[in-house]
Amino acid sequence: MQDYDYEQQRKKIREKREKAQELLRAKKKSTPEKKPDWFKIKLPGGDNYTELKKNLRDNKIWTVCEEASCPNLTECWAAKTATMMILGGTCTRACRFCHVDTGNPKGVINQEEIANAANMAKVMALNYLVITSVDRDDLPDFGASHFANVVESVRENHPKTLVEVLVPDFNAVEEHMDTLAKSNPFVIAQNVETVKRLTHVVRDRRAGYEQSLNCLKYYKDNYPHISTKTSLMVGLGETMEELIECMDDLRSVNCDIITFGQYLRPTQRHLAVERYYTPAEFEELKNIAYEKGFKFVASGPLVRSSYKAADYLKHLREQGHEI
Repeated sequence: MQDYDYEQQRKKIREKREKAQELLRAKKKSTPEKKPDWFKIKLPGGDNYTELKKNLRDNKIWTVCEEASCPNLTECWAAKTATMMILGGTCTRACRFCHVDTGNPKGVINQEEIANAANMAKVMALNYLVITSVDRDDLPDFGASHFANVVESVRENHPKTLVEVLVPDFNAVEEHMDTLAKSNPFVIAQNVETVKRLTHVVRDRRAGYEQSLNCLKYYKDNYPHISTKTSLMVGLGETMEELIECMDDLRSVNCDIITFGQYLRPTQRHLAVERYYTPAEFEELKNIAYEKGFKFVASGPLVRSSYKAADYLKHLREQGHEI
């Protein structure tokens, strides 16, 4: 029997440790320690904010805007726009940019969300409500029917509120996408999140760049009256050429709306920020997107998927559409 080579084993351990330390040093070097000045924001406040928050607590309603500590909360609430998360707080996927808990919800659905959505629209006198969710791969229809029930509840009980949905991919099953679309939301959003090359680094392995594009295409091909939307984070190591390629891919499936926002690292366990884009670069992305034919573009350091979502409605009305 050959003797175990302890020295060789120690050498391998040392090499692995040194390599790991080298990678850590490189990551620290490439990751800015301090956010740029343009990330300074005002804390939520004002009489309208205080009154709305009290009404929400009295009615036991919580918004994504608050739970995610959204920097745009006061601005959106003043415009009577808000975001609500449904299907619980545990996601069945584990994207490397997202701070939502990952696990197995075991098929549990809170049916009170259906009434809560309509009540939230009423309490906040909303013009525009964005409904989003975690991924629910544990459900037979991936949560599509619950999404549809929530949308229909808002439309029936508070018809003045337009509803945008930011939905999972429902595993690209057309039957489930039909279930959602037949509830007739104003906008259907499905986020590609990042450029093609970085998809499998940034997103869960069950998500896919082509799959998201195919979902957007299916909704537009079969429900052309519903606007489609997507969002990208920047600062993950993508190039401008890749972002332009992504815009071309999205326009090839007739995606109507696109937003660009800066990726911010939730914790040290998540992907590092490779760089911060300047306001001028966000303006350049916005101009390119409009040149590509997108109907509406939101682009800026603090822009998130649902940021100023109702501005699309304002944009349409300014163009003469009766909505």
